Amino acid sequence: MAGSDPTTAPDTVKILVAGGFGVGKTTMVGSVSEIAPLRTEEPLTAAGLGVDDLDGIEEKRATTVALDFGRITIGDDLVLYLFGTPGQQRFWFMWNDLAIGALGAVVLIDVRRPESSFAAIDFFERRHIPFVVGVNGFHGRHPYTPEEIQDALALPESVPVLLCDARERESSRDVLIALIDRVIAAASGGGRLARPGR
Repeated sequence: MAGSDPTTAPDTVKILVAGGFGVGKTTMVGSVSEIAPLRTEEPLTAAGLGVDDLDGIEEKRATTVALDFGRITIGDDLVLYLFGTPGQQRFWFMWNDLAIGALGAVVLIDVRRPESSFAAIDFFERRHIPFVVGVNGFHGRHPYTPEEIQDALALPESVPVLLCDARERESSRDVLIALIDRVIAAASGGGRLARPGR
């Protein structure tokens, strides 16, 4: 805003919400965003038969084709900009552009189909982008403990695994706060968080 003091402006941090097809990324961004989220959802059509794997998510009727966008203010000095990635393999080429300037990521997994999020975990590990794993409990069910999931995914202890419900604002917010804690811990030298940019 014109005339505002830049020394008191909040830090803005770009965060990705990633994962496989149908794990709840759009739901999480929408549940936690303080603004009306931008969505690029399109109906699933017959053209996707044999391309999109609907095994276990047969009720899914729409899918993100570009990105989701939302915003949440964590405190007076910190605002998160959330970018939800598309989940289908044919849209993965967009992830590189979406990752530019991101300080961290939430990888959502569906324990009914954990293999759908392996690519997201690999993506952030290879790029050394700090991430946490959010285990989205569909229908409120969490059949496994965080420790069991961490072992199954062969994640190091430094990667937090949190049980969550992407439909609930407080649950999604807690996952984001855990991510910010990890980003701060991973940052060299501490201090104020860098602003995302190209």
